[in-house]
Amino acid sequence: MALIAGCKHSLEFSIPAAEVDAETARVVEDVQKRARLKGFRPGKAPVSIVRKEFAGDIRQQVLETLIPKRLQEQFQAENLNVVGTPDIKDVHFHDGEPLKFTAEFEVVPEIELGEYKGIEITYRDPEVTDEDVEKRINELREQKAEFVNVDPRPLADGDHAVITIESVSGVEGEPVRMDEMTLEIGGADTMQPFTDNLRGLSPGDENEFEVTYPEEYGSARLAGKTVRFHATVKGVRRKDVAELNDEFAQDIGDYRNVDELRGAIRKSIFSQRQFEAQQEAKNAIIDKLVASHDFPAPEAFVDRQIRNRVERTVRSLMQSGADPDKLKLDWGKVRESQREEALKEVKASLLLSRIAEREAIAATREEVDREVEKFARQQREPIAAVQMKLEKEGGLARIADHIQTEKTLNFLFEQAKKVAE
Repeated sequence: MALIAGCKHSLEFSIPAAEVDAETARVVEDVQKRARLKGFRPGKAPVSIVRKEFAGDIRQQVLETLIPKRLQEQFQAENLNVVGTPDIKDVHFHDGEPLKFTAEFEVVPEIELGEYKGIEITYRDPEVTDEDVEKRINELREQKAEFVNVDPRPLADGDHAVITIESVSGVEGEPVRMDEMTLEIGGADTMQPFTDNLRGLSPGDENEFEVTYPEEYGSARLAGKTVRFHATVKGVRRKDVAELNDEFAQDIGDYRNVDELRGAIRKSIFSQRQFEAQQEAKNAIIDKLVASHDFPAPEAFVDRQIRNRVERTVRSLMQSGADPDKLKLDWGKVRESQREEALKEVKASLLLSRIAEREAIAATREEVDREVEKFARQQREPIAAVQMKLEKEGGLARIADHIQTEKTLNFLFEQAKKVAE
């Protein structure tokens, strides 16, 4: 077996002429039974004519039977973990001669594990202050706030204006139009031109003004554009924020009083911050693992990961309102720009799998079943139907792989040497 580069290998094969002749005879006999040739009853055409009329089909069937069979035998004999479909080259197939061909393929690399326990990382459990809790409570109060219509009067800071707004110029295609837009005059989330040009207007008043959007604005149609709007004030509303008391706590959830609500919020904030801090620490562990292990990665895996990353980029663009086809992107450069991160992700995945194998870390049936049940609840479908669908599509294996990866990362985090900043 010759090594071409990285994980790519090449094997030359020779299948004896007797074996080729026997398979050819079997295929010819099968074709003869099904052959429909003018002048002959079904299945009665002479072998010589069948060989001539169906030469291409016979050749293809023989190759499609013998080559995969011989590859599988050789891969098993040499214990090769082959990636993807081998590339078959230099096929030599003539009557009475051995079938010869060359197979080029990639294998999962043998990884010699270095030290993976006790990796030093910066980490400490997060803190939650009283101010953090009060801020979250105030956010909940804001969410429970009610908007009350007030008698017509000029808009002032703190008021919530109800307006109809339509773009007059500056936007390609269909105008931007909203019939019941609500914004806070002077609010932190209100762009200054809206506040400046609506303040002082009363219901029924109209105004035209320009708004220049930042380049990084969320909507691709408006990002970096100067848009002229026509706005009509339809009403004035006041926001009544919910009072903080035991009744409010009971309305939020299964809490008897405000103290219980505060305690639950503190735990929630801590859990969220702890998760984020541990994810950051685990990413640091992965970076150190990849940096300390030098081995090749199969191009098939890297190419697949590049495709996944590009597809995520395209979905993100579409979700932001952009049409990828109109952006005139150089997709070759886009793919190449993803290569380094894709390579790192593939190496990380291979390393984690190797560590899981060494430490006998795997997903249990109960863990997989819990994930299936959770997915079924999200989809509002029967568990049995979801189970069958996932099994058919290979989804159960993906779930098991994900669980194994998470358990391996948790193991590495627990084993890591944690140093406070």
